[in-house]
Amino acid sequence: MIALPEPVAALVGALGQLPGIGPRSAERLALHLVQSESGQVQQLAEALLTARDRIQLCETCGALTEHQPCALCTDDRRDAATLCVVETAVDIINVEKSGAFKGRYHVLGGKISPLNGVDPEDLRIAELEGRLTGINEIILALGTDVEGDATSNYLAQRFTGKGNQGVTVTRLAHGLPAGSGLEYADDLTLTRALEGRRELQ
Repeated sequence: MIALPEPVAALVGALGQLPGIGPRSAERLALHLVQSESGQVQQLAEALLTARDRIQLCETCGALTEHQPCALCTDDRRDAATLCVVETAVDIINVEKSGAFKGRYHVLGGKISPLNGVDPEDLRIAELEGRLTGINEIILALGTDVEGDATSNYLAQRFTGKGNQGVTVTRLAHGLPAGSGLEYADDLTLTRALEGRRELQ
């Protein structure tokens, strides 16, 4: 078997680190790129660098944005009294694709996981607490794995306690596969989960 030239092997290794790209796909992509016109490769490289340099997290909600605050936070047509709490900025994109939610968002930046050294203080929970003025409902749109359940229960207890009267905490209902996150749910599944959310006690 002929070994790949070192620069190609290095490119295969770099592409293989991307999510959803296995060894064979990484090799196909690398071989395609090294045989493409230099202008096309240069355009791809510039697009990658530009996106990485210009995209940031919204200081209010944590969504991916080019401007502060993001378009979701400044859109007056969205329901400012309903807040959907998600784990990552990518989860916002997934929920938006469903078209079922018209409120505002808050990105936690992870899930509580003592085994991995992630405590409540490591997440954007204090920022969430600071946004509760005028909020009637918090929808917890976290994964259905152990960490997602633990984080949802923690937030439900924290935000349904004293000082938070009038705030209803709900969680996405049926439809989400157990043990996985929002990135694996299709639009219809997310729509049904949002419509069937239930209050946490």
